[in-house]
Amino acid sequence: MHTVAVLALDKVIPFDLSTPIEVFSRTRLPDGRPAYQVRVCAEHAEVDAGAFTLRAPWGLDGLRNADTIIVPGIADPTAPLSPAIREALRSAAAEGTRIASICVGTFPLAATGLLAGLRATTHWQAAGALATAHPDIDLDPDVLYVDNGQFLTSAGAAAGMDLCLHMIRRDYGSAVAAHAARLSVMPLEREGGQAQFIVHDHVPTPHGGELETLLTWLQENLAEDLTLADIAQRAGTSTRTLIRRFREHTGTTPLRWLHRVRIRQAQHLLETTQHSVERISGQVGFGSATAFRERFKRTTGVSPQSYRRTFG
Repeated sequence: MHTVAVLALDKVIPFDLSTPIEVFSRTRLPDGRPAYQVRVCAEHAEVDAGAFTLRAPWGLDGLRNADTIIVPGIADPTAPLSPAIREALRSAAAEGTRIASICVGTFPLAATGLLAGLRATTHWQAAGALATAHPDIDLDPDVLYVDNGQFLTSAGAAAGMDLCLHMIRRDYGSAVAAHAARLSVMPLEREGGQAQFIVHDHVPTPHGGELETLLTWLQENLAEDLTLADIAQRAGTSTRTLIRRFREHTGTTPLRWLHRVRIRQAQHLLETTQHSVERISGQVGFGSATAFRERFKRTTGVSPQSYRRTFG
């Protein structure tokens, strides 16, 4: 069984702490056995978690033989890291332990020096402070998570769940990860490179806004072979203007948005019908079943058949 040690630092953010505990504790193998043993470890028995105090059942010795260590965020990410914790993390890294951070947990992980020269991310709001404090890190503030193999970092709260699901997929495959995602009521479709947030030049108006009619039309015509030019013609604008408006209101491009809607509709059909994969691929607008399978797996992490077996 894979052991996950969650490190509860002083002033730990409760949400960041609870995310890996819940996600990994609920993960089950196909035969129903637990996939992970989860330990909550801390330097001292009692940990200040802001609104409450928690008692950690494991000390830093619980990190020693763990397969994975998770470092959640803390209220003051710039707080100095104790020598004992720094040494414990560095020793675990030297043994090959996988270490991941959630949100501003990147700061204490960076304080060990283990991220020097590596690509990493954190909550977008704290990115500037991380870049200033650790200029030796290749900071990417625009993604949900970064996987360097042994060291992984994630962005804000929900991105911590994305990272946990990603690690489950690495450990046990897509089917187990998809089941864990379903238990967490999370999509398994958010890729690590997806943007953390959308910058708007003005406040978008999704209901009654300028794209509402077009988005409705696209949803009603998923089965059509639509090109960017087709969508722009329907919108009565140039392709360049269409792309700009889509980015402002949805954070993505028209064709990427359309592909995601198509995949969501395909998920619904796989769950609720016995239609063949070939039929569903046509129903949601893919030119071939092969293209549909590739896009579906790229988006969800599993094949259409695996998804149906899990959720059908």
